Amino acid sequence: MSQQGYVAAPPYSQAQPGMGAYQGGFGSGPTQPLYGHYGGPPQAFSAPPAGMMKSSVAPAASMPLSPGSSQYNPNVQQNGSHPQSYPAPPAVSAPYGQPPHSLYNSMASPGPPPTQQLTNQMSSMNLGSHVQGLQSPPPPASSVVQQPFQTPPPSTMAPPQMPPGLQSPHMSPLMSPPQSPPASMPMASQSMAGTSMAGMGRPFPGPPPPGPGGFQQPGLGSAGQPGYPQQAGQFGGYMAGPQQNMPGAFPGAQSAMAGPPQKKLDPDSIPSITHVIEDDQVKQGGQVFTTNIRGQVPPLVTTDFTVTDQGNASPRFIRCTTYSLPCTADLAKQCQVPLAAIIKPFASLPKNETPLYVVNHGDTGPVRCNRCKAYMCPYMQFIDGGRRYQCGFCNCVNEVPVFYFQHLDHMGRRVDFYERPELSLGSYEFVATLDYCKNNKPPNPPAYIFMIDVSYNNIKSGLVKLICDELKTLLEKLPREEGMETSAIKVGFVTYNKVLHFYNVKSALAQPQMMVVSDTAEMFVPLLDGFLVNYQDSRAVIYNLLDQIPDMFADTAESETVFAPVIQAGVEAFKAAECSGKLFIFQSSMPTAEAPGKLKNRDDKKLVNTDKEKTLFQPQKGVYEQLSKDCVASGCCVDLFLFPSQYTDIATMADVPSHTGGSVYKYSNFQIETDGEHFLRDLRKDVQKSIGFDAIMRVRTSTGFRATDFFGGIYMNNTTDVEMAAVDCDNGVTVEFKHDDTLSEESGALMQCALLYTTIGGQRRLRIHNLSLNCSSQLSELYKSCETDSLINFFAKSAYRAILNQPLKNVREILVNQTAHMLACYRKNCASPSAASQLILPDAMKVFPVYMNSLMKTAPLVGSTELSTDDRAHQRLSVMAMGVEDTQLLLYPRLIPLHNIDVNSEKPATPVRCSEERLTDSGIFLLENGQSMFLWLGQASSPDLIQSLFNLPSLAHLQGHMCALPELDNPLSRKVRSIISGLLEKRSNSMKLQIVRQKDKPEMLFRQFLVEDKGLHGGASYMDFLCYVHREIRQLLT
Repeated sequence: MSQQGYVAAPPYSQAQPGMGAYQGGFGSGPTQPLYGHYGGPPQAFSAPPAGMMKSSVAPAASMPLSPGSSQYNPNVQQNGSHPQSYPAPPAVSAPYGQPPHSLYNSMASPGPPPTQQLTNQMSSMNLGSHVQGLQSPPPPASSVVQQPFQTPPPSTMAPPQMPPGLQSPHMSPLMSPPQSPPASMPMASQSMAGTSMAGMGRPFPGPPPPGPGGFQQPGLGSAGQPGYPQQAGQFGGYMAGPQQNMPGAFPGAQSAMAGPPQKKLDPDSIPSITHVIEDDQVKQGGQVFTTNIRGQVPPLVTTDFTVTDQGNASPRFIRCTTYSLPCTADLAKQCQVPLAAIIKPFASLPKNETPLYVVNHGDTGPVRCNRCKAYMCPYMQFIDGGRRYQCGFCNCVNEVPVFYFQHLDHMGRRVDFYERPELSLGSYEFVATLDYCKNNKPPNPPAYIFMIDVSYNNIKSGLVKLICDELKTLLEKLPREEGMETSAIKVGFVTYNKVLHFYNVKSALAQPQMMVVSDTAEMFVPLLDGFLVNYQDSRAVIYNLLDQIPDMFADTAESETVFAPVIQAGVEAFKAAECSGKLFIFQSSMPTAEAPGKLKNRDDKKLVNTDKEKTLFQPQKGVYEQLSKDCVASGCCVDLFLFPSQYTDIATMADVPSHTGGSVYKYSNFQIETDGEHFLRDLRKDVQKSIGFDAIMRVRTSTGFRATDFFGGIYMNNTTDVEMAAVDCDNGVTVEFKHDDTLSEESGALMQCALLYTTIGGQRRLRIHNLSLNCSSQLSELYKSCETDSLINFFAKSAYRAILNQPLKNVREILVNQTAHMLACYRKNCASPSAASQLILPDAMKVFPVYMNSLMKTAPLVGSTELSTDDRAHQRLSVMAMGVEDTQLLLYPRLIPLHNIDVNSEKPATPVRCSEERLTDSGIFLLENGQSMFLWLGQASSPDLIQSLFNLPSLAHLQGHMCALPELDNPLSRKVRSIISGLLEKRSNSMKLQIVRQKDKPEMLFRQFLVEDKGLHGGASYMDFLCYVHREIRQLLT
């Protein structure tokens, strides 16, 4: 990509309609549209929604700006909160990232004369020397209607430039070319004479104007002239002409430009995630993070640190998009930074951190505020000698119950402050009384039911035998309460194809008994006693059963299965046993047998890139909707293991798991040799992880703001209660907050997350997490306290929810829009003045564009017919339940060089940037993103390395389909295997190791994870996206 500094290279110089560029209502305006959607019917041009754009009308235009209008309309609804509050883009918006093309031909009036055009171009791009920019004559008022963009008043184009050293401390001035003389513009290099860009990305098609320096692109031919075949653009629009030869066209291909030699923008000069992660590890790694200060920003999720709880919940439980909330709704609207918290109420704590204390107040139960029902916590202020306390959330003054009374010390603090976790800690648990239990009686311990599809495919692949063999050892390791010798969880077994088989495994029996239910329309559980049993008591009978199942169905020819009745059976079993629990369902295909919930193939690639594409992500209504409701009401969580060989309508099949706190695991074209171990690792993790059942969560806040929206694997019956049939250590719930009043800087903002759940031992408990944030009327404080990893988690979830109701193109547009808005607001209100051509990002958000660009290239957001609909739906649902660590890793995979690793060092290997430029022919790299793992072998990797890792003389001897490294006794093999097993241990999902050789066909799979490069299925490189966003920001600021 040959761009200099951050010059907005074409086609960025064009104002893109509907994306912050074009203000509606120039005088009367032409009746014919200036732009329509590509391929859409012409629409009259309507003004864009208020607040989405800044005016860019030059003073010469016929509509002067009213002096009072601010550039951001304070009434704009913040994008990205509720699905319905995504403003529909104006009728005229063009798809993101698409060069203007021959549609402009249909404009009524001819273009301005070439020289006029060139000066517009120049001042719009702010290239060349200041002098030229200042001399370009203002366009005549008449040209307003003709031009797709309007230049700002030239005199404001080149503000006095500050030397880079004068930037304020919390901003990173980007990419000033090294040692550029002070006179040059920070972002444009001197070698680029202003004229050398003439004729590129012009507003009108046709050959470049014969001007000084105008040139015909050698390979470009007649690109841009009407009738040139268009290519599909990356996000559904069209690209004019072949990308390779478009100089600097948005998906930036290296272009051979005529004209003076150009400096290529050095990729090392733009912000890098790996550097940010490394710096934070150096600064805060290995240190103790003490939570006694309000609103302090924690270390990054990637940093290794220890938490000491001293009054605020650990960042392992709650992370926020910013730790300093704006005081007013207007400020929040102005900056458009979403205010959200990502809560993982059950997050695992490392061994060196104290587990949560359990507080038991006996029959009286936890002390709560009478008015807002908040639980006793460090934010309650004791007064009146300790007889009363003022609630920190609603300010109500409450009497202290007699049993809870304690004197205050000379500082007004209770004498027993340090003895009571609920007064001194951010996170703790209360034992719940019977008032918090269903039907006011204590719950029974939960149960796990294993439901195995024994249709032809699963028997033939050997899966059924694999599951049965594994369960013999796995059931020994069911999760148990601290200090207990055995697990209290009960177990049950069902097999099914078109009918269901229930097994009686009562300990008194010599042989298990099977009962068949063939009426799938009226599902019931044929036995009560002996279906759910204690594993230790019935071990012999269960072993017997697990040995028999594979043989019983060995000769089956039944290939059809049911699905909804299987879940229904689980719900009925839990209801009958009056307990909650989890179903582990192992399903091979789409349920096509005649029964409730029967599905038919509705995969239609023709819908991709149309307004109907959203239907591919929507579950089929009816049976499954009702099932989700029943499951949540009974505390029945569903985990689905899918082994499909074709389309299975995951959008519908995963609907119940995704509303009950469950997970969906998918193993396409399952083969025991290559996928067996991968599946078993997932199953072991899933069965053993710490978990709570029948959970309900509420987030309370202090006055001035409140929780308005929730994203996750959850069920919402009303607007405040988040219901989860189960909640485990990986479930993350993202909560968005909105102002309902002004917040005060002194008192800050408080939140309390209370989770009521049943433990694996059958005890009802309340888990409380408290967090206090700062409030500020200075936007610079907000930007300083932002956390990029949390922001991208919020944007991923809100975009993935929005695609259920809106065309993908609109969602992508809103994402870019909001990115540009957040950064433009920083530039305008917080950065010291500098040349408009300089891109300035807040330090805490400097890598935000990398993540955002990566998000826009994920399968659910890319309209490509090459991607499987099931994979897209699966990724969409997985992300909805992720915490911050998981989305961070998914959107920026780790790429670790192994060829030069120090085998004797204990230090973890340092990852490099996720780009093809970092790969070397002689290198070996490991890439992982929490879902997939690749070992990439360069074509020139040294035979010694190959010998050490694979025990083969050279790369040519490597056979395909290896999914594990052989265990060899040499330092390199031991080191690499320990890195891989360490990662598999750490991540919440197992990953299948895929070994790919450079230039082999499977390498294409690997390349789509190099997120700084151009997307395989469309999508810009990081560099191009950054230029694009920079152009959008400048558009907003002019």
